Amino acid sequence: MNKVFVNGQIFTSHSDRPYASAMVISEGRIAWIGEEADLPECEGEKIDLHGSRVLPGLIDTHMHPLMLAHTFKQIACTPPALHSIEQLLGEIRAYRETHQDASVIQCWGYDEGKLTEGRAPSRWDLDQAASDVPVIVTRSCGHICAVNSFVLHKLGITRDTPNPQGGQIDKDENGEPTGILRENARKLVADLFPSTSIEQDAASLAELGPHLFSHGITTIAELMARSEPTDYFETYQRAKEVGFQHRTVMYYLWDDLKKDPSLVTEKTDPRAHIHIGGVKLFADGSVSGQTAWVDPPFLETEIDGIAMTSNEELLEAGAFAEKHGIQLLIHAMGEKAIQLILDTFSGKKGWIPDAPSIRIEHAALLTEEMIRQASEAGIALIPQPIFLYAEIESYLNNLGAERTKKAYPIRSFLEAGVKVSISSDAPATAWADPANPFVGLKSAVTRIAYDGTDTGQEERIDVPTAVMLYTKGAQQVTRIPDIGQLAPGYWADFIVLDRDIFAIAPEEIDQVRVTKTYRNGELVYQRG
Repeated sequence: MNKVFVNGQIFTSHSDRPYASAMVISEGRIAWIGEEADLPECEGEKIDLHGSRVLPGLIDTHMHPLMLAHTFKQIACTPPALHSIEQLLGEIRAYRETHQDASVIQCWGYDEGKLTEGRAPSRWDLDQAASDVPVIVTRSCGHICAVNSFVLHKLGITRDTPNPQGGQIDKDENGEPTGILRENARKLVADLFPSTSIEQDAASLAELGPHLFSHGITTIAELMARSEPTDYFETYQRAKEVGFQHRTVMYYLWDDLKKDPSLVTEKTDPRAHIHIGGVKLFADGSVSGQTAWVDPPFLETEIDGIAMTSNEELLEAGAFAEKHGIQLLIHAMGEKAIQLILDTFSGKKGWIPDAPSIRIEHAALLTEEMIRQASEAGIALIPQPIFLYAEIESYLNNLGAERTKKAYPIRSFLEAGVKVSISSDAPATAWADPANPFVGLKSAVTRIAYDGTDTGQEERIDVPTAVMLYTKGAQQVTRIPDIGQLAPGYWADFIVLDRDIFAIAPEEIDQVRVTKTYRNGELVYQRG
């Protein structure tokens, strides 16, 4: 039966007809959309939108849903949960008392810039809370972790242990490991995490689904897909069977695809509800954790970050992506990392006709020349403006005010003709609700951090453009057909807001709430 939605303020993200007031849904797709006065005669259920602002369903092109689901079950280290290392130690002690049989204590989301002590927790701090069980505290960026002495002893890490390639084991002035493990060094603790089954992970994703719908997110990209210890593709397929409804495009880590190229066989059709869209690898780390590969070095230091790939590896991964008709995604935040990518693929023709063949994830620090090179090469740039909003302390400490204002220059990207989408990177940011898209939208529109710091007014974009980058622009870089716009033939994925995001003050955008979310024309979330 048709559904006829009337009396709405519909933003379509479609260039030919950006605004409408009514639409007809048939068999999950939009059959007609336009002004209510022009509504054709048709039978069906009539639904009054009561003048509410309607947007296409939001597409988060860079997040880690399974990791996000797992963090909900860990000790939260972000404000407002806690503000100091001392509070963290109290939480760990309390957890230890109530979970005597825990094989490991996991904490998520610290940012030393937000902690009263102004530093990361050390092994000696964590030992005070629990010394007889592994304690692993992951930084908000996901690139660094702090562990207690129990972990170091179990892994055999001593003052004589060398840094792994692409990683760093921090040591104090006496050469003793501090418990801070950066980039590839943090992978040393992987075997200490308790294993979960496909059934458990599928259930966690099913529990996450309503939370994503409550934020208007109807399509997701899994940017950390693995084949071990359990295969993410199987996990998401099982999650669908137990209630996870989101369209999902998955990007597998290059290390896993190198071992088993067959992972992508018959799984890359973008029309499939769950499919593999590309291969991902890392060129560097994070700005906030001082592991991005930058030039010049971080403020008042000689630290220029950690290089995590090479020209040869990029070409090898690119050849694999081209052979299988999928995208190549590269995490790169610093100038050196981004320049390596641009130099490697300079002059190379893209292999995907309907979307960028190469995406640079995050793209924090670029010169004007780099932006021009990316545009000429058809490389998409995928920034997360929530970083500037939520992690301003670390950015100011590591880059300084002027360099921070030039970070994530979205307006410059668009003016150069680069394909762009904005996303959350949830849970890898220092924010209590990292998946909330309206925080990132506010940051992109105002270029003002949560504490009032100016993060670069020259790079502001307007609200319709920001919404487009979370809808139409997101579809253009993910290749998933028939989403991201409200137009005839497209899937009827749309959201209803509690206030008009185009009429309120930009400073209030993070207060916007989704009242209803529709997927394929069916109501999947209703607030309250």
